Amino acid sequence: MEKIQFLEKNIFLNLENLNNEHDSDSILFFSESDFEIILERIEKLGIGIYEIKPRLEGDSFDVKVNEDYRKKATDPRWYRKAFSEFKKQQSNLQYSATYKVSDKLLNRQTIGSKEHS
Repeated sequence: MEKIQFLEKNIFLNLENLNNEHDSDSILFFSESDFEIILERIEKLGIGIYEIKPRLEGDSFDVKVNEDYRKKATDPRWYRKAFSEFKKQQSNLQYSATYKVSDKLLNRQTIGSKEHS
C-alpha cells in the first residue's frame, strides 16, 4: 500500500482537505480542529511527522521540523509542542505536514481490515 493511500484510509478519514489548488494535489491542508484529530490518530499508530507547514489565507506562514526540537519524527512531544506554538502565534491557520509511515504499518494495509476478512 502506498503511503498516501494508507494516510487517507487511516488518518485523514472523514476530515476535510482544504487545499483547492489543482497543481499541488498531494499537499493536504486541514483546519486546526481536524489537524488536532490527525495528531491524535498518528500518535496512536506511531506515525511520525518530519515537518509542519501551516498557511494563513493561502500563504505560507512558517515551518517547524523535528530537528528544531532535537526529537525523532515519531516523538509526539515535538509535534504537539510545535502545534501548540503555532496556535498561540496565530489563529485560523490551515495545517499540512510531512509524515513518516513505517513499512511495517504500510504492509498491514488498513488498520483492522485483516481482522474482518
